Amino acid sequence: MFIRYEGAAWEERFLPRLTSKQIRELPKDNALVILPIGAVEQHGPHLPVMTDALIGEATLTRAMELLSPEAQAWLLPPIAYGKSNEHLGLPGTVSISAATLQGLVMDIAASLKLSGFGKLLLFNTHGGNVDLLNVVSREIRIVHGMTVFYLSPSSLGGAEGVIDPEEMEYGIHGGDYETSIVMAIKPGWVQSDCLVSEVPAMGDKRFLTLEGRIRFAWRMADISASGICGDATKATAAKGEIIQGRVAGILAEALTELCEFDVADVRGAPEGSR
Repeated sequence: MFIRYEGAAWEERFLPRLTSKQIRELPKDNALVILPIGAVEQHGPHLPVMTDALIGEATLTRAMELLSPEAQAWLLPPIAYGKSNEHLGLPGTVSISAATLQGLVMDIAASLKLSGFGKLLLFNTHGGNVDLLNVVSREIRIVHGMTVFYLSPSSLGGAEGVIDPEEMEYGIHGGDYETSIVMAIKPGWVQSDCLVSEVPAMGDKRFLTLEGRIRFAWRMADISASGICGDATKATAAKGEIIQGRVAGILAEALTELCEFDVADVRGAPEGSR
């Protein structure tokens, strides 16, 4: 079970628990600062509105337990709110605008730069933030010269053989995947007597998808009556534990690679230029 503010992530790698002097003296050549960004929004009748932010915090808490002591990865307080206007009107949704989220992330990056940090990871667990954070990542690179990474933990895999392929395609909100994870990390926050199954009628579409290939703009009310997309009735805590264990292991390896990465090493010399 996930217990907030306990473990290595919060006791050993939580940047704000250090003093200004300690932060000044940190070795920063390979230091990676991680900014979790989630959402507070409706997730149907069975999941808490904090689902996205909760999953992000729990995943980082577990992954950072697996890092070697030499890895210079530092965690910032999470931004719990995201661009969730596709869910506005459904109770519990608290959305901030694209401009507000962009400004907030840009300001945080500027402050980190002034503190001597050069690497930032935007660790996102809400689909509605994806396009904006990709844009913001490049803006930070251009404006502040920082090396900026963007990551959604679901992109690392971990659900193979646990969640069926159709559910992974269409179960994008409050379905088997998210419900199983919340059951594993915070079981008391799941209303198991209210589990819902609702999958958008898109199985006959060759090109159109909700989040891949060719996308179309949608509000949750356009694609779901219950507020979810997926089959939460298949969810189990055992599935969630497998997924979280796999993702944490992969994420720990990825964070180590990001700490060691130098963007200057990517640029090659054209053939024949010597």
